Amino acid sequence: MATGGELSRACGCKGIRTCLRCEGQKSKQHNLENNDLVSLYYIGSVHYDFTYDPVTKSAVREVNGDRQSFAFPGIFLLENFVSEDEEGELVAAMDQNPWRESQSGRRKQDFGPKVNFKKQRVRVGDFTGLPALSRCLVERMTQIPLLSSFKPVEQCNLDYDPIRGSAIDPHLDDSWLWGEHLVTINLLSKTVLTMSLDQGWGDMEIGEVRVAVHLPRRCLVVVFGEARHRWKHAIHRKDIHGRRVCSTFRELSAEFLQGGEQEKLGSQLLDIALKFSGVPL
Repeated sequence: MATGGELSRACGCKGIRTCLRCEGQKSKQHNLENNDLVSLYYIGSVHYDFTYDPVTKSAVREVNGDRQSFAFPGIFLLENFVSEDEEGELVAAMDQNPWRESQSGRRKQDFGPKVNFKKQRVRVGDFTGLPALSRCLVERMTQIPLLSSFKPVEQCNLDYDPIRGSAIDPHLDDSWLWGEHLVTINLLSKTVLTMSLDQGWGDMEIGEVRVAVHLPRRCLVVVFGEARHRWKHAIHRKDIHGRRVCSTFRELSAEFLQGGEQEKLGSQLLDIALKFSGVPL
């Protein structure tokens, strides 16, 4: 029997997504083909790398001694959102529940409704609410002016480990069901949230623009506005140096709130979520 959050399955990767465990099982020819494609992409690509400055809320870089920058709205970063003792308590509580293998070397625990994003269908399913320990976290979030009306309806815990080659590819979160604010608490180790725009930005008309948002251990980060809806976000394998656990909280979109077409269902989901009696699905 699996214990301590361990599962018997070796890997949860599907499609083109891979982790270090499944990559080791692939044929040499398959690996060669993939490596060739990756090399060709990076050799032929143009990209611009910036670092997010939380003080000026801008993306900055140094080029030949010259400082380049542009405003980068849509990121809110709060260090030491939880204490070391709280961090230990949160992770210990997570590890009491089973972790389910996910793609790209991650493990996950879901607390949320049953969703089919392709068909845009959502139902209660087996959802019993957010976990009990999240009640105080959500109350603390709402003390932040940006999140004063934040009511999460879903929580996803993710476990990253360099041994598994954990990562998540650049992507945009769904906007049909999930609302304006994506809120994440970063635990156990620091990492980098990479924001990227494929088609360039401002004077950088050709090539990919990337902005590295450094996430300290125990911080809270909110992604909203243009950063939420226009810029993709990712956690790259190279930026996982030790075990990293994070909890991401999502709110409902306007369609499921008061006045929306699915207000009744949204109200039902929120009532369940905010009872804080949930178990992972």
